[in-house]
Amino acid sequence: MIEEIRVCVRRLPGTEDLALPSYMTRQAAGMDLFAAVAEGTTILPGERKLIPTGVVVALPEGYEAEVRPRSGLALKYGVTLVNTPGTIDADYRGEIGVILINHGSAPFAVRRGDRIAQMVVHRVCRVVWDARDALSPTERGNGGFGHTC
Repeated sequence: MIEEIRVCVRRLPGTEDLALPSYMTRQAAGMDLFAAVAEGTTILPGERKLIPTGVVVALPEGYEAEVRPRSGLALKYGVTLVNTPGTIDADYRGEIGVILINHGSAPFAVRRGDRIAQMVVHRVCRVVWDARDALSPTERGNGGFGHTC
């Protein structure tokens, strides 16, 4: 059974025709976000643009939302997000915006209502640091950055 939480959402004026963030399948982890561009816009190869979604959310305290790329846009067109995942904090009350970048070789058209990204809501925890002079050893130790290649 998947836990459900109630999240307050507001459509910005002029976006009433657009769907709210939506799950496309019953077991989808991410909700699709839709482009709220007034008119279509084009993202040239190598260019990035902030695309509005027309929605504002009020996440409950203890939750955050991550905005992630859509794999189909990445595979078919080379379009992804510049900052991924983008984080929406529980105290943010501005419009959700998606920074798309075109890594493809052709211009990419964004039309009103296009599915441009996905959003996943998670519980978060608050870290309380416990400063120590030494940490417990592990088999890996400080190996990183490809040390297992």
